Amino acid sequence: MSDLLERLRGRGWRMTAQRRVVAEVLDGDHVHLTADEVHARAVAKLPEISRATVYNTLGELVTLGEVLEVSTDRRAKRYDPNAHRPHQHLVCAKCGAIRDVHPAGNPLADLPDSERFGFTVSGVEVTYRGLCPNCA
Repeated sequence: MSDLLERLRGRGWRMTAQRRVVAEVLDGDHVHLTADEVHARAVAKLPEISRATVYNTLGELVTLGEVLEVSTDRRAKRYDPNAHRPHQHLVCAKCGAIRDVHPAGNPLADLPDSERFGFTVSGVEVTYRGLCPNCA
């Protein structure tokens, strides 16, 4: 389970009812919802929440570094609350399901100096693709 709500409270983030609902919807392991999915789930909890409020809140959470914006294909961006736990993603090429994975090793260290072309590398994103059990 992600600790998104605890992290936000610890930062002193002003927790309005709307912000709390968005954070609750995002909280959990393997959560990779689109903004529209966040909005639909938030409306179920707080019917008066607007789409604009959801989009603005997601933007704030990304800016704060508390939520990752994940783009694994040409589909809509997804939002990942596990921003503070290093991980990669496993994506189904058919249905788009996403799972967090934690492979052994350090992919940043695996890039040899000869392949860095003078870059000072500060991060790495690896996406594993395949078919989930439902689509296989």
